[in-house]
Amino acid sequence: MKRQKFLSSLPSYAYLIILGLIVILPLIMIFSQSLMSNQEINRWPPKIYTPEPVFSNYVNMFKRPDLKLARWLFNSIFAAAAYTLAVFVICAPAAYAFARLRFPGNNVLFFILLATVMVPGQVTLIPNFLLVRNLHMLDTFHVLIWPGAANVFAVFLLRQFFMQVPKELEEAAVLDGASYWGRFWRIVLPLSTNALVALGIFVFLGHYNDLFWPLITTNSIEMRTLPVGLTLLNFSYGGMERPLVLAGAIFASVPVLIVYVIFQRQIIKGVAMTGMGGR
Repeated sequence: MKRQKFLSSLPSYAYLIILGLIVILPLIMIFSQSLMSNQEINRWPPKIYTPEPVFSNYVNMFKRPDLKLARWLFNSIFAAAAYTLAVFVICAPAAYAFARLRFPGNNVLFFILLATVMVPGQVTLIPNFLLVRNLHMLDTFHVLIWPGAANVFAVFLLRQFFMQVPKELEEAAVLDGASYWGRFWRIVLPLSTNALVALGIFVFLGHYNDLFWPLITTNSIEMRTLPVGLTLLNFSYGGMERPLVLAGAIFASVPVLIVYVIFQRQIIKGVAMTGMGGR
């Protein structure tokens, strides 16, 4: 019986193994090539591993005067954390209003909000850039935090979760004299921890890995984020510093891996529960 069950599951296992190799092999190559010299990495055919690893690339990351990895890492983490906090402050009350307040045009307004997602970012890029320039926000942390803090995805995700909170709990709070803000703060938010954690991780990592917006809105080397700094380093030397750039990419991925390992259960649970139908 067990043998028959194993054989029936064999195609699924084979598919998962192939999918895992597709995901893992590029990461292995990136780590391996970060340990190569410039001469070895440019040989053809390319090698998956090197018999003589060079660890000087990881040392030079912090010694090179044109590489401010510690500063760039701080910029990325600080901007992503502040942006995530701004998203919570702005989007959580808005999501609760769409989930619980019944006012004329509620659904129409929510549909219009969702429709803005279909507008390509390239269409609003120039107006957004001119706006932050006129507000004198260029090359500051403000330009990395506030634009986009009214996140439509966050409003949608939290609204779907807030709709699952039993109304009976809020009705009981109303009998005790709780206001909308009291119900939101003392009942809905504590019951939505998994959704908040999942959303926070998605927003934080998305902003941490963002390249395009910081690239066009920051100029000084001190205000660069880690993705921008590594990209400009690669272009500055015509791709000749590829092992150093790959070592920097490994360095940049460490905070992401740590966040996923710590919060993986909350991420899965939050996404699964948010996908259920609302009440």
